[in-house]
Amino acid sequence: MALPVGVDRYRAGPIADDDAMDLAAAAHARSITIASGSSFYWAMRMMSSERRKAMYGIYAFCREVDDIADGPEPDAEKRRRLDAWRAEIAEIYDGKRPSVLTARALSGPIAAFGLRQADFQAVIDGMEMDVGDGFRGPSLDELELYCTRVAGAVGLLSIKAFGAQEQRAEDFALALGTALQFTNILRDLSEDAVTGRLYLPRELLAKAGIEMMSPDAVLAHRRLPMVCAAFARMARDRFSQAESSLVNCAQRPLRPAVVMMMHYRRLLSGLEQRGWQDLDKTVVISKTAKMWLAFRYGILG
Repeated sequence: MALPVGVDRYRAGPIADDDAMDLAAAAHARSITIASGSSFYWAMRMMSSERRKAMYGIYAFCREVDDIADGPEPDAEKRRRLDAWRAEIAEIYDGKRPSVLTARALSGPIAAFGLRQADFQAVIDGMEMDVGDGFRGPSLDELELYCTRVAGAVGLLSIKAFGAQEQRAEDFALALGTALQFTNILRDLSEDAVTGRLYLPRELLAKAGIEMMSPDAVLAHRRLPMVCAAFARMARDRFSQAESSLVNCAQRPLRPAVVMMMHYRRLLSGLEQRGWQDLDKTVVISKTAKMWLAFRYGILG
């Protein structure tokens, strides 16, 4: 969908009226989600139009703040831009109409579905943890906090958009968010090492007899498979916790999240089958498999 005349890609121009700005914002958030190739897109497609728009907005917000943390700018500029997002989110909750397109895409869903300001702020706080020297063998406590912010808070926002209300749905979102992030860490070991990051917890490294070195040196260590296997078991435990939390929850609103859970469980299994010595060998879930998972767990239930 083309943007209305007079609307910049990221910030709506002053000549655009409210309706044009809303259309531009919705198109912008959707385009970011589709362009990313994220597996979340398949889960979103089974939702109603309004709930899907909310998820596009949440995803676009997460993508943009993540790009800030991972971008080439100096650390001070990254922190300034993240602070600008904190202010932008705060203004939405103060009743102001944002001109930043992604923020505009969030303003309607925030009102419609009761999305919490604290969860958006937690995501930004998590992204800021990646600014600076970044992670190199964080403690388990540090890693838990990071995952709660960058993934668990996203889960809490998402279940609101899905329409889930129970407390156990929040428990599910937090456990599943950590499981997904643990799986991402295992998938992206080589990619993260290029940027000087290593998210494997120091307790597991120490147990394997690996002293903290550069990320590249750790990944080349002969005992790395022991660490990765132990961390994969931790991820599986979180998937099990998430599944247990589904008991006594209304299942229909959470179907998109269940699709993501099954997708990532398959990804984790693929990583384990590949092994931990050829980390540059990519593990992917085929488009056909993604469609089947969406049909099996999203439609059939």
